Amino acid sequence: MQTISLGGVSVPRIGQGTWHMGEDAAHRQAEVRALREGLELGMTLIDTAEMYAEGGAEEVVGEAIRGRRDDVYLVSKVYPHNASAAGVQAACERSLRRLGTEIIDLYLLHWRGQYPLSETVAAFERLREQGKIRRWGVSNFDVADLQELASPDCATNQVLYNPEARGIEYDLLAWQAQHSMPLMAYCPIGQGGALLRDAALQRIADKHAATPAQVALAWVLRHPGAIAIPKAVNLEHLRQNAAADQLRLDEDDIALIDATYPPPTRKQSLEMV
Repeated sequence: MQTISLGGVSVPRIGQGTWHMGEDAAHRQAEVRALREGLELGMTLIDTAEMYAEGGAEEVVGEAIRGRRDDVYLVSKVYPHNASAAGVQAACERSLRRLGTEIIDLYLLHWRGQYPLSETVAAFERLREQGKIRRWGVSNFDVADLQELASPDCATNQVLYNPEARGIEYDLLAWQAQHSMPLMAYCPIGQGGALLRDAALQRIADKHAATPAQVALAWVLRHPGAIAIPKAVNLEHLRQNAAADQLRLDEDDIALIDATYPPPTRKQSLEMV
């Protein structure tokens, strides 16, 4: 599988998202099984957050990685309302307990809130000194936010990115590339399934004997600094996600997607879900 350096560690460019996991106890074992299958397929980066099912997703991840923590690059996020000096410390310790680990590889501020970035960053740095996180980063930050942050220690910025939501191409994507900051794309195959029913993506998928989801992932990965974190519980979808690593779109494919979902021509507000 293709890899990229994230926080000084080589990680796969296709990982596993966990949004909406942990919300229904009846689905827990299927979610655990899916995450474990994803690890076997090489998708060893797992992204979660204290927000997802109010810690429920972290508990699912904790069960899935039990006994094989060393195989996993673990990402979690802190709520903005917990991003004070004391709040970050307490939130991280709760996440560590739910995840069943002593250290989180990458800890992100989920989005900006009321607390000064300097206070949050100082709290992140204390966690690093304590050995509770290895690196830190941010999520849902636009260019102005990253410029205000102005820290070479920020390992990544995680944002919404797929053919339906490509406003970041106007400036954010290039800014992160210029600063050698990997971009982590959440919802890379869209929300609600509309993208996966799109005729243009289906046409490209048929051409490559692939699926529309694989086309969407390959489209994100056409940028060398991007990581995609699709969420899947269906085992066949997991296998397809992993196999998307091998799909390469050509100029005609890109042009067709551009015609269907035009790239931005002006600055847009950062999209979030």
